[in-house]
Amino acid sequence: MTIPLPKLDLLPGQKLTLPGFLILCFTAVIVHRDYKAFRSLGPGGTPSTIPGYVRVKILSLFKLKDPYSPIPVPKGFRPQYGFLSSVRIPRRVGPRPEVDGIAPHRQLTQICSKDAFASLSSAISVFAAVPNNKLVLGTSCFEKHGTGLFSLAPLTRTCKGEICHAHASDGSLHMTLHPQDAATVLLRGWGERHPLARGGWFSRFVPSGFLMVYAPRTEQELEVVTEIIRAAAWFVSGQTICTSKEEEQRRDSGCVMEEDEGEEEGEEKVMEGYPIAHAQIPQMTS
Repeated sequence: MTIPLPKLDLLPGQKLTLPGFLILCFTAVIVHRDYKAFRSLGPGGTPSTIPGYVRVKILSLFKLKDPYSPIPVPKGFRPQYGFLSSVRIPRRVGPRPEVDGIAPHRQLTQICSKDAFASLSSAISVFAAVPNNKLVLGTSCFEKHGTGLFSLAPLTRTCKGEICHAHASDGSLHMTLHPQDAATVLLRGWGERHPLARGGWFSRFVPSGFLMVYAPRTEQELEVVTEIIRAAAWFVSGQTICTSKEEEQRRDSGCVMEEDEGEEEGEEKVMEGYPIAHAQIPQMTS
């Protein structure tokens, strides 16, 4: 004996079968949960609205499959070497935190405390407090809210010279790094690439060296993260950044190097989001 499935009126002249209705309901539940998860990430560069959600879902079709693999230093890229070294950047303790989203892109686990975030914010402010650094604090250009650190005379093209910004909701940061420094951060477990940091056409959203650096959980981790911020500031601004007013005095002894000689006046110095000419790497002092 066969029991016919009922048909539900959808529109005049159209019928919706029960299986179709159940699939529609199931899809609606999944989309609703996904939309709530999108909104739970908090404010970001994309509005927490239905159009914003749709935009992010479309962009997610092109996100990186492996955010932990570094990109090679492009041929002819100068400088070939970054600011960081494996000696100064130890391996991060423990597993990586869970991360989700595109815009916003947030850390879900291992979130730092309010006191730790206050210390992080203070460390960022110190860079802007040194006049010769030529850095300022302002509203993040990438996030459209929250505080970002900017270079007044950027050598690397980013969103209005933004170096980094920190997220108050989790303590993580986004910043733009030299490709070799990005590799150091990735391989030593301190961060991951932004899902859209693919370069090329996607550079209109974020630079190819755009990384999330995980929230510092301890004072020791804050020291490492501060050094990574310093590397980002060096890359974007084209000069070595002092971390305190006392250290600024070292500039008189060659802390800041001049740009590479031989550049023709007016020659293009920015290529695919990275500088062609750049400040040289200072020698480390013990």
